[in-house]
Amino acid sequence: MASLDLKPGSEVSYRGKNHRILRPVDLSSVLALEIQTGEKRTVPVAELTPRATDQPQTLPEAADLAALSEKEWEIAKERYETIKPLLDAENRTEAMVDEAAGEAGVHTVTLYRWIQRFESTGKVSALVRVPRSGGRGRSRLSPDVETVLVATIEEDYLRAEKPNIEHTAEEVERRCRNAGLKAPHPNTVRNRIKLISEKEKVKRRKGPKAARIFEPLKGRYPDAHWPLSVIQIDHTKLDVILVDDIHRLPIGRPWITIAIDVFSRMVTGFYIAFEPPSAMSVGLCLAHSILPKDEWLSDHDINTPWPIWGLMRKVHADNAREFRGTMLSKACSEYGIDLEWRPVKKPQYGAHIERLLGTLNNRIHGLPGTTSSNTKSRGDYPAEQKAVFTLNEFEAWLGILIVEAYHQREHSQLLTSPVGKFEQGIFGTGDTPGCGLPDRIIDEDRLRIDLMPYEIRTVQPYGLLIDDIHYFSDVLRPWVHATDPENDNQKRKFVIRRDPRDISQVYFYDPELNQHFLIPYRDNSRPAITLWELREVRRRLKEEGRKHIDENAIFEAYNRMKEIEQNATRETKKVRRANQRQRSAKRQPKPKAPVSRFEVPSAKILETPATEEPDILDDADIEPFEVDGFDYD
Repeated sequence: MASLDLKPGSEVSYRGKNHRILRPVDLSSVLALEIQTGEKRTVPVAELTPRATDQPQTLPEAADLAALSEKEWEIAKERYETIKPLLDAENRTEAMVDEAAGEAGVHTVTLYRWIQRFESTGKVSALVRVPRSGGRGRSRLSPDVETVLVATIEEDYLRAEKPNIEHTAEEVERRCRNAGLKAPHPNTVRNRIKLISEKEKVKRRKGPKAARIFEPLKGRYPDAHWPLSVIQIDHTKLDVILVDDIHRLPIGRPWITIAIDVFSRMVTGFYIAFEPPSAMSVGLCLAHSILPKDEWLSDHDINTPWPIWGLMRKVHADNAREFRGTMLSKACSEYGIDLEWRPVKKPQYGAHIERLLGTLNNRIHGLPGTTSSNTKSRGDYPAEQKAVFTLNEFEAWLGILIVEAYHQREHSQLLTSPVGKFEQGIFGTGDTPGCGLPDRIIDEDRLRIDLMPYEIRTVQPYGLLIDDIHYFSDVLRPWVHATDPENDNQKRKFVIRRDPRDISQVYFYDPELNQHFLIPYRDNSRPAITLWELREVRRRLKEEGRKHIDENAIFEAYNRMKEIEQNATRETKKVRRANQRQRSAKRQPKPKAPVSRFEVPSAKILETPATEEPDILDDADIEPFEVDGFDYD
């Protein structure tokens, strides 16, 4: 299960007890019925987990996107396009599946498998062909038995009379016996049925009208007719100078990447850093948008809820380079998100986010340390001398501005507040039904990893070598000198995910275990550094005329640079900014992964740089203007 379904009728676990959701109470809680006792209680959404089961479900696990070949990825997307009409159909019938299977040139059973894989994981990559040798997430059933199993579930379990699982398992056994086949174990039938979504059960048993509680209100872009149907994302350099945590001396203006829900105008998430925008900053902003923000609010001592989370249907961005990368495009496709770019010379397509960015800077112009928007309005104001906010303090200020002021004030175009509009979309009004609470991502770490840059490498006896730095762990040993499964004359290459903010460890994807493992430096005594620092060290070594650069040279130069900085009587702005990156990045969430018996050293999480500053606006004549609901003067 890739996400937690919060629609009425869905079964979840609360404090170890299985519950059935009856209805949402507000944006942060639901009314649920404890299945064993029949007791009703209001429970916080943040404490809900997948339903506890007696037997583990055989869910097909999605491979790392980067591990898929272009051919495999195209196959997965083609299969998704084949089943997409069936996923969206109000009343999916066996005849519809038969017709789609015929058009695709596959057996009906195969199409049902694709549907089950996608509905159980929510990921396009789950549609890639899996080996038939069995194992977790792989069917060991013969094609004939598989046909009987699928047909029995369709014809018996999903009928209006709602027979229980035991009845369906007995019917599978009877049909297999009559056909001279060995029946699957009842647990196999039970686990296969558990992969069927509540939406599909209600649709097949009670009809499409009853299943509408699971459906969002349908809309057509560019008009966003329900929450999270469309978000817009962009970045700008903020008109304020921040100070470092230690000396409280100025270190420069930060960049912000921010996203807004077009339907409600609620801010879905943001990311602030001193480096210009990059694919990593876009990924971090999207992760902040998709995931719940309870922990972020607690870290910044903000008590007002920020109740917007969940996968969006569409991300609308400008044409900057960081939005067009392969990593971001595949990650969005993997989670069923359409990534679209702003049409050239069509400023109205980015109006909402541009207004928000402009309004943010207008509010910032009242802060100490502001640089204003132009030299004329700034005059002789000594921005650096007046600067007082650290990065963390500014994040808290911005968070309060968003959740306690902007989200709560009436918006002139909405005629209600952004949070009020969001609630209308979720719960409905007298005239229009709501779309219900969005699903919550269960594996938050996997989402962050999927949005992380990656490298492709072979495994050698010494481990992995990336940018002249060695990484090693016992989990690599089985893959030393491994050959390509499709070509014995070539070494097998593996996907290595790397967080540019902390390259002291990388994420190695094991294609057989379908799992990411943390692989630390081979030499654990090395300090944690950022990719930005590594590039700076290499640049200096080349300036010194070093022709051969290896790991020892890199860290010797890094240590020399740090000694010079520490011995300086007064730090320069550039040095303070570099040190601030190290301190502020510790507060950023980082995905965890299984670790081998080798101890992974604690490391600072640092931010990644970008090589150039993108042009935020494609059209010179576009200027941001204030949103009425955001003006408090």
